[in-house]
Amino acid sequence: MLSKVAPWLASRKDEPDPPGISVRTLDGGDTAALRHLAEQDRVANVFILAHLRTAGTAAPTSGGAGIVGVFDDGTLVGACWAGANLVPIQLDPAFAPLVAEAANRSGRRYASAFGPADAVLALHGELAELGHRAHEIRPDQPLMVIDGPADVPPNPGLGLGDLADFERILPACAAMFEEEVGYSPFLGGREFYSRRVEGLIRQGYSLVHLNEAKEVVFKAELGAVTAEVTQVQGVWMNPQYRGKGLSSGYMSAVVEQAQKIAPLTSLYVNGFNVRARSTYERVGFRQVGTFATVLF
Repeated sequence: MLSKVAPWLASRKDEPDPPGISVRTLDGGDTAALRHLAEQDRVANVFILAHLRTAGTAAPTSGGAGIVGVFDDGTLVGACWAGANLVPIQLDPAFAPLVAEAANRSGRRYASAFGPADAVLALHGELAELGHRAHEIRPDQPLMVIDGPADVPPNPGLGLGDLADFERILPACAAMFEEEVGYSPFLGGREFYSRRVEGLIRQGYSLVHLNEAKEVVFKAELGAVTAEVTQVQGVWMNPQYRGKGLSSGYMSAVVEQAQKIAPLTSLYVNGFNVRARSTYERVGFRQVGTFATVLF
C-alpha cells in the first residue's frame, strides 16, 4: 500500500504502519530505525549517516528533501533519500517500483541517482518507465576503502583549504564538476554551489595545494563525514600538472588528513577511469562494493 501524499511529507501521524509492505515518508520518530538500517553498511551509506549526524533526524528538511521508507509489517527494511538526488539506503531492488512511484509523484526533477549499483540501476529502470530519462548511466563504479596508512609517502604540500583562498578554490571545484558531469555547476546560478564549497572549507573538509603563484595544483573534498567513515569526493589535478606522477602522493596526503577525522577513508571511481583506479590501488585502497550513478 502506497501513501497517498507526497513522499517527503510526514504521513504517519502516530498511526501504526499497515501490515505487509508499505511505503511512506519518514519522520522524526523513524530516526533510530533509519540509523540502524544505514549502519548495516557504514561505507555504502555514509551519505545518509552524515546527514543524520548533522540534522539529527529522519524528518523532511526545510528545503523539501525527504526519505522514502519501505516497511514490512511495520519494520523499516529499505529507504531512499529523495532531494536533489536519489540515494538508496539498503534498498532491495525488488522494492524499486514502489520507491520510484513515490519519487515520481513529487513532480520534481532529480539531478542524479547514486549508490549501490543494484538498487540504483533498478530505480533507473522504473523511473525510465515513468518518463525520467537519463542522459548518462555509469553502471560500474568501484567503491573503495583504506583503513590504515597509505602505501606511498604523502605530498607535504596538501593542507586544509582557507577561506582567504576561496576565489581560487571555487573555480577549481567548478572545473572538476564540469569535467565530471559535462555541465557547469553555475547553470542555475552561483549561490548554491558557492555556499557548498564555502561550507566545506569552513568545516575543514576542503583539501588543497596552492603553488607559489596561488594557483590550485590539486584539490579534493571530504564530501560525507561520520565518526567512522569519510568519503573523498571532487578529486582534481590542475591540467598543467597531470602526467607527472603526482597523484599518488596527493591521494596519500588526502588519506592522512581524512584519517585525522575518521579511521576509514572511502571513495568511488568510474570503472572506465583505469588511471585513477590504479592510483587509488597504489595508495592502498581496495574495492569493497560497486556503486552506480545515473545522471538525469
